[in-house]
Amino acid sequence: MTDRKYLRILAKQYPTYEKAATEIINLEAILSLPKGTEHFLTDVHGEYEQFEHVLKNGSGTVKRKIDVVLKDTKGTEYKKRLATLIYYPKEKLELIKAEGLNTNEWYKETIMDLVDVLKRVSSKYTRSKVRKAIPDEYRYVIEELITEKEEINDKEKYYKSIIDTIVRVEEADNIIIAIATLIQRMVVDHLHIVGDIYDRGPGPHKIMDTLLSYHSVDLVWGNHDVVWMGAAAGHPACIANVIRMSARYGNLSIIEDAYGINLLPLATYAMETYKCSDSTKFKLKETSSGEFLNASEIESRMYEAITAIQFKLEGEVIKRNPDFEMDDQLLLDKIDYEKKTVKIGDKEYALNHCDFVTIDSKDPYKLTPEEDQIVKQLVKAFMNSEKLKKHIKFLYKKGAMYRLYNDNLIYHGCVLLNEDGTFKHSKICGQDTYGRAMYELLDSYARKGYYAPIGSKDREKGGDILWYLWCGPLSPLYGRSKMTTFERLFIDDKETHKEVKDPYYRFIEEDEKVADAILKEFGANGKYSKIINGHVPIEIKNGQTPIKAGGKVLMIDGGFSKAYHDKTGMAGYTLAIDSHGSWLVQHEKFESKAKAIALETDIVSDTLTVETFDKRMYVRDTDNGKRLMEEVEELDALLVAYKEGIFAD
Repeated sequence: MTDRKYLRILAKQYPTYEKAATEIINLEAILSLPKGTEHFLTDVHGEYEQFEHVLKNGSGTVKRKIDVVLKDTKGTEYKKRLATLIYYPKEKLELIKAEGLNTNEWYKETIMDLVDVLKRVSSKYTRSKVRKAIPDEYRYVIEELITEKEEINDKEKYYKSIIDTIVRVEEADNIIIAIATLIQRMVVDHLHIVGDIYDRGPGPHKIMDTLLSYHSVDLVWGNHDVVWMGAAAGHPACIANVIRMSARYGNLSIIEDAYGINLLPLATYAMETYKCSDSTKFKLKETSSGEFLNASEIESRMYEAITAIQFKLEGEVIKRNPDFEMDDQLLLDKIDYEKKTVKIGDKEYALNHCDFVTIDSKDPYKLTPEEDQIVKQLVKAFMNSEKLKKHIKFLYKKGAMYRLYNDNLIYHGCVLLNEDGTFKHSKICGQDTYGRAMYELLDSYARKGYYAPIGSKDREKGGDILWYLWCGPLSPLYGRSKMTTFERLFIDDKETHKEVKDPYYRFIEEDEKVADAILKEFGANGKYSKIINGHVPIEIKNGQTPIKAGGKVLMIDGGFSKAYHDKTGMAGYTLAIDSHGSWLVQHEKFESKAKAIALETDIVSDTLTVETFDKRMYVRDTDNGKRLMEEVEELDALLVAYKEGIFAD
């Protein structure tokens, strides 16, 4: 029975029987519509152009709609041009006009076909929702073109007359742009980002700007995201990691130009302090072709300087958090400068670089006065970047450690397991947790790291947790035994480079029981429930598949980042789920936006059906549908109240 106090509040929104009844009719209509398409992307790692392209084409959904609408009435080349026009209407129109192809007949044919595609992709939505998505200045015209008019006998003549007028008054370009943008909007109902927006590629800030304006999106955090969240919160070790990663991949401009963070003090310090140091170990990251990125001397020196600062800051974090159990990663005090070795465990390893000019062997984790000043300046600069604040607050608002959505379980990395496949326990933050409880505890501390009062214990611990989520041995976002940054830089023996994956990655290959246990632990109990995660690139060229555990797990990181292309043999997987089922799309390597527009190339290379539902799904079968049905129940109770005279309308 709906509470009378709540009904009184509801009555203020629907003050008459008729208004409440009308809203019920509206909600029931929405519940009877087919479920919208969900689009899943993960590990985009700053590759903005590829991200934008996949977003615009809906992982091939636009092309599929074109094929359904046009069938065999138009050739392949025409369909490719139409698809490219939908993806990049402004840019493609300029090329078409430069080629002299923009005849009146071309405009008429193109607009008519775009209208037919728009009718198809908007059929899952109410007229009200479609109307709200149309730009105000073209709302009347586009509504006329996509609305069926039963009273008109010669419909083709009617619609052609509208298009003739559009061309005559020279509004065709604007109408094409508006329709193309609307098609992009309607093709995908909701977007999921499954972690790792940041690092490696040059455009994470552009991706964030796009997501900020996207019509419907949520995300789960990846380990590369949380370290930026920690940096924005002013956590020194996170800041050092962010700068080192950006330097390593030649992307310091993201920090300086995109986020307006002044790195000049670090650059000046690095050039002076490391002017006589051997910086050959601080080349930038190799490209997919095996070449090192060109770096100026100042970039290499900054890379070297921030690396030393990072190791010192991380040492302090580890020492003040015994619950992290990371003492084995305290290596600066294990260096023998005379022998040029470092002791790891019970074994000594030769160092290929021992020119640590700012490390005091007697107190190796202490910052020099100059380093301390640099860190303080960087903390202030990161915390005061308005654009970074805007982006990070969006990550907190729309993001979480994990998400349940339409009976699917979405997280970035893994659920920690023991060697026998049972849930691994952790005593992080002084609490014995595992599985869902561990995720939720870490989520709460990740939020404290940014939102707790500055200077408080919660703020410090939360910041340390954000760093731990980036690289800790029991971080479900990282899922490896350790991050071997020091070893990879300074030790040639590759035995020390190993980062052992959590047993999770072994079990989910084929063990459906383990997958079922994880789904149950998190409350994903639907008939078609799946685990959807990324983090570990699928090496298709080595026979790996993203479909695991008998179809219960979909691991969709196929390597958006160019740094992984040679390793994976392709450039990313994406996932789509609509009212009929789910499918994976394997993407080819994306060269450039300019080439995609000029040559009308797409990057969808193969589509793999994951599952076809026994019956078509409707809005009432979704999470949003459950909420709408609750609203209907409440409104039904309000109608009864009106009928019984409890509330006078």
